[in-house]
Amino acid sequence: MPDRIVAATVDHGLRPEAADEAEYVAQICQKLAVPHLTLRPAEPIGGNIQSSARTVRYALLEAAADEQGCASIATAHHGDDQLETLLMRLARGSGVAGMAGIRVRNGRVIRPLLGFAKAELEQIWASAGLEPVRDPSNDDADYDRVAMRQWLAGSDPPFELRRVQRTASAMREAGQALDWMTDQLAATRISKKDAEIQLDANDLPADLQRRLVLACIAQIDADLQPKGDAMDRLLVTLYAGKTATIGNILCKGGAIWTFSAAPPRRGEG
Repeated sequence: MPDRIVAATVDHGLRPEAADEAEYVAQICQKLAVPHLTLRPAEPIGGNIQSSARTVRYALLEAAADEQGCASIATAHHGDDQLETLLMRLARGSGVAGMAGIRVRNGRVIRPLLGFAKAELEQIWASAGLEPVRDPSNDDADYDRVAMRQWLAGSDPPFELRRVQRTASAMREAGQALDWMTDQLAATRISKKDAEIQLDANDLPADLQRRLVLACIAQIDADLQPKGDAMDRLLVTLYAGKTATIGNILCKGGAIWTFSAAPPRRGEG
């Protein structure tokens, strides 16, 4: 029902056309009797533009949802986005969690259009007499996602989205099973002695060792989430019975792996 929906457009301030595009969406919403908000960041976006813009975008949407009393935030990610994400993560060497792709639900964020191909959505827009806004940055091959999108456009035969969704679903279920196993093992394999977190990782498959190490790290610093090469290097060090520092955590190998806050460096308090 329209009185239970609030639409929001985020103008990141990165393109001068974005203000007019937000107004175009606002006019459509007015015809549908749907309240509309245009959200803008308080500070200019810098650094890694795509990553920073995403962080700012979700922060603005979360704040707006709180102010409007909205329980969920629905985004317009579709099946083509899912395919691009899976292939990008495959190219980067992602594990089970990464290959689960874009989640249908992540906290209060829901993505109800993942089952639709972009072409299907364009047909729906056309049948409603609407002209979609096209962001020119979506044609900039300097971005990994755009490069993957352009490669997919020339692929033959085309990928079947139904099968892509099946793969993402299977990886998501495998990830949930591994999470459950990790929780069960943590109860018996992880302990605390004085200021140290201790882990008995003996005779476990590598992926469960990795997950248990991450659980130990999270007990000391929940914001530290090493991935990829950083985790690979740490595990090699622990297997060798040596010591490494990752972030602000001292990690020691041996018969029992231990994790503790690293001592202050010289010159620090």
